[in-house]
Amino acid sequence: MLRMLNLKLAFFLLISVAAFTGFNANEGDPGHPNDDVLGLLVFKSDLQNPPALSSWNEEDNSPCSWNFIRCDPVTGKVSELSLDGLSLSNKIGRGLEKLQSLKVLSLSHNDLSGNVGSELAQLSNLETLNLSHNSFSGRFPDAIANMSSIRILDLSENSISGPVPESVFENCFSLQLLSLAGNSLEGQVPTSLLKCSILSELNLSNNHFSGNLLSSSSIWSLNRLQVLDLSNNQFSGPVSAGISDLHNLKELRLQGNKFSGSIPNDIGFCPRLNRIDLSNNLFSGQMPSSLQRLNSVTHLDFSNNKLTGDLFQWISNMTSLEHLDFSSNGLTGTLPISLGSLTSLQFLSLSNNKLWGEIPTSLVYCNQLLNLQLRGNSFNGSIADSLFSMGLKELDLSSNELSGSIPEGSGKLFETLTVLDLSRNNLNGNIPPEIGLFSNLRHLNLSWNNLGSRMPLEIGYLQHLTVLDLRNSALYGPIPGEMCESGNLGILQLDGNSLSSTIPEQIGNCSSLYLLTLSHNNLSGLIPNSMSMLKKLEILRLEFNELSGEIPKELGMLQNLLAVNVSYNRLIGRLPPTGIFPSLDWSALQKNLGICSPLLRGPCIMNVQKPLVLDPYEMNRGNNNDRGDAIVETRRFQHHRFLTVSAIIAMSAAVAIIAGVGVIILLNVSARRRPSFVDNAMESMCSSSSRSETSPIGKLVLFDSRSSGEWDAKNLESSLNKASEIGGGVFGTVYKAKMGMEGKVVAIKKLLASNTFLYPKDFDRELRILGEVKHPNLVCLIGYYWTPKIQLLISDFATNGSLQSRFHDRTLSMPPLSWPTRFKIMLGTAKGLAHLHHSFNPPIVHYDLKLSNILLDENYNAKVSDFGLARLIGKHTASNRFQSALGYVVPEMACRSLKINEKCDVYGFGVIVLEIVTARRPVDYGEDNVTILNDHVRVMLEQGNVLDCVDASMGEFPEDEVVPVLKLALVCTSQVPSSRPSMAEVVQILQVIKTPVPHRMEVF
Repeated sequence: MLRMLNLKLAFFLLISVAAFTGFNANEGDPGHPNDDVLGLLVFKSDLQNPPALSSWNEEDNSPCSWNFIRCDPVTGKVSELSLDGLSLSNKIGRGLEKLQSLKVLSLSHNDLSGNVGSELAQLSNLETLNLSHNSFSGRFPDAIANMSSIRILDLSENSISGPVPESVFENCFSLQLLSLAGNSLEGQVPTSLLKCSILSELNLSNNHFSGNLLSSSSIWSLNRLQVLDLSNNQFSGPVSAGISDLHNLKELRLQGNKFSGSIPNDIGFCPRLNRIDLSNNLFSGQMPSSLQRLNSVTHLDFSNNKLTGDLFQWISNMTSLEHLDFSSNGLTGTLPISLGSLTSLQFLSLSNNKLWGEIPTSLVYCNQLLNLQLRGNSFNGSIADSLFSMGLKELDLSSNELSGSIPEGSGKLFETLTVLDLSRNNLNGNIPPEIGLFSNLRHLNLSWNNLGSRMPLEIGYLQHLTVLDLRNSALYGPIPGEMCESGNLGILQLDGNSLSSTIPEQIGNCSSLYLLTLSHNNLSGLIPNSMSMLKKLEILRLEFNELSGEIPKELGMLQNLLAVNVSYNRLIGRLPPTGIFPSLDWSALQKNLGICSPLLRGPCIMNVQKPLVLDPYEMNRGNNNDRGDAIVETRRFQHHRFLTVSAIIAMSAAVAIIAGVGVIILLNVSARRRPSFVDNAMESMCSSSSRSETSPIGKLVLFDSRSSGEWDAKNLESSLNKASEIGGGVFGTVYKAKMGMEGKVVAIKKLLASNTFLYPKDFDRELRILGEVKHPNLVCLIGYYWTPKIQLLISDFATNGSLQSRFHDRTLSMPPLSWPTRFKIMLGTAKGLAHLHHSFNPPIVHYDLKLSNILLDENYNAKVSDFGLARLIGKHTASNRFQSALGYVVPEMACRSLKINEKCDVYGFGVIVLEIVTARRPVDYGEDNVTILNDHVRVMLEQGNVLDCVDASMGEFPEDEVVPVLKLALVCTSQVPSSRPSMAEVVQILQVIKTPVPHRMEVF
């Protein structure tokens, strides 16, 4: 280290002396090291961990024998320094500027950091500068403008940020390759780039560049371009014509931007093009017919755009195609038989279009095809056996209208297939036992079909299987224990079938399982203890079965378990005291035979063994010699005694039943008399001391009688004035008022006049039910006030107002809500609704869900208000009076005889979620059209641009939470009520979305 410091000192002294005397260390003193040696050694001294540079010896007079160094054979000066991938770290220090003959400097794939220094600009002869794949940061180096001799400039895969200076390419006449990919550069690309007239490769991908670099035909003046990569930026607008001027262009990558308009018609006149990727943009219209001229193109990707029209027949002319992806567009028509001419094709994806007809058998001639994806269309007919004889690795025909049976498979497919997805079709028949011959199959999805078969034992032969999804496929019979023999299965979903018998004990062999769902079957018996061996298990769903006994306490030891649902079974006993079980929501436990939990209203049945009964005559028996006679007498006596005890028990039971019936009769009589007594008592308690007996004001009922004396019924009506009005809706107007001696702030809803309210006993009965509803995410009903002319509901006041005021009526002084707050509101709203739906019989249906009915307390917890008023007023019959807010009306209300149910609330909740995420109204009236929010989001999701719907005002948000939440909202707003989940399921899904899961599965 000391020698290095001395070397640095000598170096700086040398520079100082040279500056004043013109001394050159290379001249006149062959015993001293030259400038190249000194410069390289000083450069090395600033690096950390340079063991690869051990050959650099300060005793040498020349560095030309050192590793990674090349010298000019004529001058003996260093011309090339290549230190790629040597794990070098720290900053680039002084020293390199002494290498005045250096032409190539390559330091890629290291861990160098700091700014790209201006010292490099002093290398006047430098032709190649490669600093890619490091950790350089700071702004784009202005000094690049002075490097007029540079030919190759690669700064890719660093952390350089900010805009690129406009003048930086003023002297780039020699520049042939420019790569700035994988940084954080932003703003518009400087127009001085157009001066780089001999540029052959331009890569600006994976930055934040914006504007429209391709809107002007001037960009096409760079006619020597062979590679143009602008992918994954924020470029927008149309692409101008003139691309045909790029006669040398081989690769065009524009994916991941917002380019719009039609694809340039002259794109097919670039004869050397072999790779075109325009995916994930906003291109529309039909594909230009000039594409058929590109006989040498191998990669064509137009996926996730808005292209329309028939799938063209001339596709077969592009015989060199290896990769063809037109997925997620609006293409129509049938598949041309001529696709079989694409004998070089390896990847074909036409998913999520509007294609129909049968899948042509001519695809079998594409003998190089490895990946075939046709999901999300309207293909019909049966699956050709020939498809199951090809050498495919992935086959996805899901979400179509295919019928018939699953082919048995043969030939190469047994060895090559890794992914098979035939879900969401109309397939029937048995799962072929040959399925067990697919030796490399990893992902098998046959869900949502009508197979009507047993699960084949041969599934256990799939040693590499990691995902098995057979949901809703009309399967019956037992679950074969053999399927867990491999131990690689990570996801097992068998929900919605008719599987019977018990859960196999061998389930414990599925040691890699992290998602296990067996709900909605006919499974019976105990939950096996072996399930506690599933150490990686994260989600367990067993609801809607006939499982009995206690939940094994060993399941509480599963540390990774995040979500459990065992509702609607015949389980009893205590929950496991550890793990997730103490924190389970009631919806995950409800409707069992007797689970012991404070969250449940129902019996607690313990699985206690029968008591041991001792023979009371054991001690009085004789010795062994008289044992035979004693046994005979004892048996006779015991038999007689047993009959006597049985008779006594029967008589006691009969007496208890008679007494119980009598008590019930008395309670019913008492219950009928009680309301008037209670009403009179409450009126007495709530009357003001100065109140006149001859002029009754009205009936004030508070559900918490302890505070009733503090309330003044006399001032209730007088407090309802225009100044205190804070909102209104279908059911009435809401006021803010102070009540009681302590001035408690409450919300008072003045109900609209209606004949329904003329009967105080009915009104009292319904409101007492609502008064018993207690939940952290529901507005608490404190009491009511009734007269024949006015009815008031008194409830807690929400400090932060409603979601309506936070989204659609937000003032500039209100900051936008962050994503964590929005998610908290959505989850709280779901929990409140789930409590209404699943804790009461009959369920309490809100039916007027909208943003104005979701209130926020001081901590921004969601409080659902106005619940139960549809039941109070409408008596479960839909009418024009309820759910009048546009955008929230469920589609099934077109059938006027349909009764209100929980699915109406699920639909309204889905709309609310969309509003919270997008900050847009359910129905948006534009100048020329009307936009329905859920339809708009659904279209954007299908096009792969759903994140464009997200409210930009909330700042950063996690995509892996926002996208599943939007998908959940779209499922909730399904046109078919039966397709909507229950609110209990919604709560569980939201909890899974929010939980950081190392291997989070696709919820949808």
